[in-house]
Amino acid sequence: MSPDKPQPPEPSRNSRLLVVAIVFAVAIGLDLWSKAWAWEHLKDGPSVEVIEHFFYLKFGFNTGSAFSFLRDESWARYFFITVTFLALGYMGWLAWKMPTSRVYGFIAVGLIAAGAAGNLHDRFVRVMPVWMNGEFVERHGVIDFLQFYYPWKQDSYWPIFNVADTALVCGVALLLIFLHYHGAEGELADAKDGAPAKADGAAAEDEDEEEDEKSEAAESEEDEGELATPAPA
Repeated sequence: MSPDKPQPPEPSRNSRLLVVAIVFAVAIGLDLWSKAWAWEHLKDGPSVEVIEHFFYLKFGFNTGSAFSFLRDESWARYFFITVTFLALGYMGWLAWKMPTSRVYGFIAVGLIAAGAAGNLHDRFVRVMPVWMNGEFVERHGVIDFLQFYYPWKQDSYWPIFNVADTALVCGVALLLIFLHYHGAEGELADAKDGAPAKADGAAAEDEDEEEDEKSEAAESEEDEGELATPAPA
């Protein structure tokens, strides 16, 4: 019986946290740079055609969330800020708990954190007069500028969005896939220091098997000893 091949060591937790940091830095850097460009070049000017009848750069200012949800509510900003901080906290927890053997889960965390933080930045920094209830009111909001028209329906387009929204959607999709395949309680919640909990369980089972083999060997030796001892006359 050939011995089991040694398993390669799991990547360290620090190496996976570095992946999160790199993805976060690239995504949020691109988001903030692109929003600053849109603020300077699109806010007071016409839209820019990138692909005729399909893709345009057009300035938008959203005081709500996706699909302009809650855009007219005065308390929406505080609600979205609170939700964002909760989401960032959850991403931090996942980064410490996820098995380190699967890098795409950490890429998802970096993308979601960057998207959430990018839009959070706007809710603190960007202010514009918005027409509400018959007057202009200064409101905080998020810069949007990516506009895609439906090829099959003339003059209709998907709601304008930004790079942070793209990072959020891609990150959530990756995270859902990860949680579907690797989100079991024993693997996710109990993972420690880069090793899935099931690996610890397998090691424990191996130890139990070794103990059983030793016990069986000892019993076999005792039986052989009894057979070898002659019965008294």
